[in-house]
Amino acid sequence: MTTTTLAVLVPLLPFLGAIAGLLLGRTAPGFVRPLAVLPTLASLALAATVAWRQGGHQAVDAVTELTPTGSVPVELALHIDGFAALTAVVVTAVAGCVQIYSTGYLRDDSRYPSYAALVSLFTSAMLLVVYSGDLMVLLVGWEVMGICSYFLVGHYWETPEARAASLKAFLVTKLGDVPFLIGLFALATEAGSFRITRILGAVANGGIEHPTLIALLLLAGVAGKSAQFPLHTWLPDAMAGPTPVSALIHAATMVAAGVYFIARLLPLFEASQAAMVVLAVMAAVTMAGSALAALAQDDIKRVLAYSTIGQLGYMTGALAVADRGAAVFHLLSHGAFKALLFLAAGVIIHAAGTNSLAAMSRMGHLRDRVPDAYWTMTVALLALAAIPPFSGFFSKEAVLGVAEHVVTGHTGHAPAAAGWIVLLAGLVTALLTAAYATRLWLLAFRGHGPEAPDHGRQPLTMTTVLWVLAVPSLALGGFAFRVLPDWFDGHDLTPTLTTSVLGTGVALVGGIVTYAAWRHTTAHAARVPLGAVAAHPEGDAGLVEAEAIASHEPAYGDIAYAPDPSDPGRLLLGPLHRHAAAGFHLDAVYTALFVRPVRAGASLVRFLDREVVETYVRGAGALPRWLGVAVRRAQTGNLQTYVSALLAGTVVLAVAAVLVATGA
Repeated sequence: MTTTTLAVLVPLLPFLGAIAGLLLGRTAPGFVRPLAVLPTLASLALAATVAWRQGGHQAVDAVTELTPTGSVPVELALHIDGFAALTAVVVTAVAGCVQIYSTGYLRDDSRYPSYAALVSLFTSAMLLVVYSGDLMVLLVGWEVMGICSYFLVGHYWETPEARAASLKAFLVTKLGDVPFLIGLFALATEAGSFRITRILGAVANGGIEHPTLIALLLLAGVAGKSAQFPLHTWLPDAMAGPTPVSALIHAATMVAAGVYFIARLLPLFEASQAAMVVLAVMAAVTMAGSALAALAQDDIKRVLAYSTIGQLGYMTGALAVADRGAAVFHLLSHGAFKALLFLAAGVIIHAAGTNSLAAMSRMGHLRDRVPDAYWTMTVALLALAAIPPFSGFFSKEAVLGVAEHVVTGHTGHAPAAAGWIVLLAGLVTALLTAAYATRLWLLAFRGHGPEAPDHGRQPLTMTTVLWVLAVPSLALGGFAFRVLPDWFDGHDLTPTLTTSVLGTGVALVGGIVTYAAWRHTTAHAARVPLGAVAAHPEGDAGLVEAEAIASHEPAYGDIAYAPDPSDPGRLLLGPLHRHAAAGFHLDAVYTALFVRPVRAGASLVRFLDREVVETYVRGAGALPRWLGVAVRRAQTGNLQTYVSALLAGTVVLAVAAVLVATGA
């Protein structure tokens, strides 16, 4: 087969598997798991073959126009360069691991057939985004992922949290998609084509007249899809869905799509200095803010969700300093260790006997209960904290390194302001990332919460996947930074001495300080009498979300719950803890600025419709109705009445005629 044919099959196989799974889910349930796993694994093999054939050399392009669509044609086009080839391998690898893992995680779930089909469709949509050479075809995959996320996040639709989270994810991403669609049309109009290669050619020739406006419109859609400030609030709430879905969304699909889209069209953004600075500011606020929020969360999945937002901030930061190689390198590395983090968290949740909630304050004595999750999550957290020689160190240092090059003037492709913003925010975030990673590890595996009931050994399909993902989390970075430049733009990804020392140094400081704070709070908690819970320093208004949930739910069985007094996050953040735990109240700000005014406007429209429009309609209908009643009463069917009326009318007309004549 040709490379083009193999590339077409890569997204097609999961799509066919999804259709077959939906059709056979009820009539032949025995085929559901093979139809979920085998097409995705076959797609992985084909994606690896395509990557091997492409080899990081000249891009593979293929195009066909099914039907004329006017002055700006829409074409079925493939554009497979080194970025696309390797990204497709990571997407299919993570999706395959998620499908295998899900066979154990959801083995007793009656809705598994529809779940597995949606995961396959999700994977197919992301692969369409990766391989597509036409922006309108890319948009199809972009929007299909949105609807898949709506159904998958709301998988446990019986719970109000899942219903609200799925709706919020859909609406927030659609809020960004509106300007995104306008930007696509504006870009295609100025370039004369939706083909990515032609658009980049137009950018190179100066054919785009409004690059700043178009870049900012596109950036709104990217902010929604990739959960960047200020449209990031949907992602932490999306943790209400099954944990394997969280791994898929965070590691390989959906949120990675926005970063990949900018990487594809980076020359367009480079054409606008203002857009690059806006991108840098967005990345910096996202990085630092999400890291602070992660340090205050109690639910383990929300910690990882805010972690994903921050790591995506690193990727957009690399793009803000005009290096898509570093951005995609971190995307690939992050895909491995973030999938491992979520799936290991899923093992912990599964061991606790629940599907979603995993408050670290409720955890106790888990290290010996889930040794596979303990060791593999330790590897993934070290990669997340960018500790050498784990993969996250090399990819994160690549981002900091290119920012340093911009600051020192070694590259002129990005404004110096963007370089300073990304470098400083990246170092601060590295410190905070190590802090919340250390806190997660301490509370999850060395916490003092009540011991959960033992639900037995975890399925082999779940634990095996953890060890498979631990390999790239440990070894990918050291291998990739030497090989990837040949696949990307040729830019050197070797860690620089300055940023390596600074980045690793602040990470070690963050981890050590957090450990010291944990030891201090643990010693203090040991002196508190058993069952005594100190009053919250902020009173009832200061209760954060995790505490509010926990104060109304038992921990395990009939064991009452109180916030873990050994949580070092409270000591480290101090008065900022309450605000960070609530995501800095951004949802409340949106409610005040947008939700309440819209609801007030809707109430006004409803009042006007009911009291004004309906009154007018009722009045307009009353007059004909009254006339009809009068006419109906005149139609008695009595001949004498009709003759009398005729005579009376004749007399009236005669009198009127005489009066007129006399007057004349």
